[in-house]
Amino acid sequence: MKSILVDAWNTFVTENGMDRDLKKILDSFPNPKIILTNADQQERNTYGIVNMPYEVFSLEHNPNKTDKAYYIKMLEFYNLEPSDVVYFEHNVEAVNSALSAGINTHHYKKEDDLGELHSFLKNNLV
Repeated sequence: MKSILVDAWNTFVTENGMDRDLKKILDSFPNPKIILTNADQQERNTYGIVNMPYEVFSLEHNPNKTDKAYYIKMLEFYNLEPSDVVYFEHNVEAVNSALSAGINTHHYKKEDDLGELHSFLKNNLV
């Protein structure tokens, strides 16, 4: 079963807290979920990336998600292959880095309908 990689800040968590509508979509899939962030512990506290309903992974800016090495290290940490995951991310540079690591990645934009994300997940979790 593929894991769903979820961008943390400005996607799953915003200045208004956890996005409840996004969580409902994620919870409709039985797949494991992992929230990806660059944030160190102090930043996670500041931005509210704490007490999350899914596991949180960070390399604390060493490197950042805009670096392909981030995704390679994350996959190694979880003993996963790029084909074992799907990912959605708001930052174009991070999207490109994940794609360069072989990860099927959706560029998530807040102005997009959540239905587009739901379709991406439904079509790529098989």
